[in-house]
Amino acid sequence: TSMAVTWWGHSTATVEIGDTRVLTDPVLLDRLVHLRRRSASPSAAAARADLVLVSHLHLDHLHVPSLRRLPRGTPVVVPATGGELLAGLGLDVWEAVPGDRLRLAGLDVEVTGADHPASRHRWSRRTSQPLGFRVAGDRAFWFPGDTGPQADVTGVASVDLALVPIGGWGPTLGEDHLDPEQAAGLVARVGARWAVPVHWGTFWPVGLGRVAPGIRHHLFDTPGERFVDATEGSSTR
Repeated sequence: TSMAVTWWGHSTATVEIGDTRVLTDPVLLDRLVHLRRRSASPSAAAARADLVLVSHLHLDHLHVPSLRRLPRGTPVVVPATGGELLAGLGLDVWEAVPGDRLRLAGLDVEVTGADHPASRHRWSRRTSQPLGFRVAGDRAFWFPGDTGPQADVTGVASVDLALVPIGGWGPTLGEDHLDPEQAAGLVARVGARWAVPVHWGTFWPVGLGRVAPGIRHHLFDTPGERFVDATEGSSTR
């Protein structure tokens, strides 16, 4: 069975296992609150999916306007309590917690936990444990969602592809995110034939590039190169 991946920016990617399309954390618009997309806009094909995986409740991951673009009846896996945010969209919503095993769109979905804040946003009382996913058919991939380095990956079996976050969208990112070097280490622990770094080089706060160009260079422009360097270093150990 063939396998292909298209990264649309941020944590949004389409993984094709044979004829089945799995879409992760869809953010399909170019503006998100104070953030502006600095990469190419996703094409209309990004909204075609047989299964959608949403890792956590944050506005730039469970993005209701983007989910509204999906065809009615599309299966969408969200963290527990997240289903209420999608009421009325006509989607086939599955709420999940770490440890769940689901069979959707002909694929086996193992749900894991992530090391990341649980609330919708800073002032929200809505919380839910952030998720990661291992998805398997004739091929398998691992998408840990947003996570810090304390994520427990001991139970995650090796995969063909890892979609791993390596950065973010601004200088406030802290211990609950992976930097490129930490991400490379986590991929090595899981074991993957290929790795695609996500959650970098897409959105950046309006005006911040002029104020802090050095910060943007480190957090926005260079994480991909640093991830490649770290991955090559891990493979030689």
